[in-house]
Amino acid sequence: MSLLKVRGLTKKFGGLVAVGDVSFDLARGEFLALIGPNGAGKTTCFNMIGGYLRPDRGSVRLEGRDIVGLPPRRIWRMGVGRTFQITETFRSMTVRENVQMALISHHRRSFDMVSAAAKLYVAEADALLADTGMEAHAGRPCSELAYGDLKRLELAIAMAHKPRLLLMDEPTAGMAPSERVALMALTAGIVAREGLSVIFTEHDMDVVFAHAHRILVLNRGRLIAEGTGDEIRADATVREVYLGGGAIRARDEADHA
Repeated sequence: MSLLKVRGLTKKFGGLVAVGDVSFDLARGEFLALIGPNGAGKTTCFNMIGGYLRPDRGSVRLEGRDIVGLPPRRIWRMGVGRTFQITETFRSMTVRENVQMALISHHRRSFDMVSAAAKLYVAEADALLADTGMEAHAGRPCSELAYGDLKRLELAIAMAHKPRLLLMDEPTAGMAPSERVALMALTAGIVAREGLSVIFTEHDMDVVFAHAHRILVLNRGRLIAEGTGDEIRADATVREVYLGGGAIRARDEADHA
């Protein structure tokens, strides 16, 4: 049974069709990559699914309920989490405190910022930090963290809300190649263990082909291909538009040498 059904999603900005008639399903527990050139419409799709933009046409159904027109916070409360290209944390707070704040919000607790917040959900925050490999940094201010560690913290914060669907917009942007591989392997492990569904955008094709169960390819706002990694590699249109035929041929030849 599909967790998410997107049908005919369309958004125009003036005369520009940012997203045109995009339809797809997302299964429970699926790790789905949304790829394409810059300006293909990936982030616009995310913004419409998450409620940050209202589509001109189309529907987005989460477990059968159309969520188009609902505000982002309402959609978030329904179990749709998100990470962004640029991480956002409370830099003066510690790593643990950032996760505690997310847990306080999730549990709808009111508190005295000074006296009570630091005592709430400590064990739950530490468990999330352990899941994302950040337990050793729990007491450090976020301002001291390396960029890759901020990305791990952002994942822990997103998981604090116990999402059923996680939207990850270029989760490895700005990271070193080894950090990209480690972060997405970590995310894939959480997906498998927790059974949540993920849609992620990504420009690193090694990351996409290594982890995505299925891939959607956008170009100029249109869905031009979908399939497994092998099917997308072999698609002539995708090679021409995005992957680069020569680069892919060279890689394929190296793989079979």
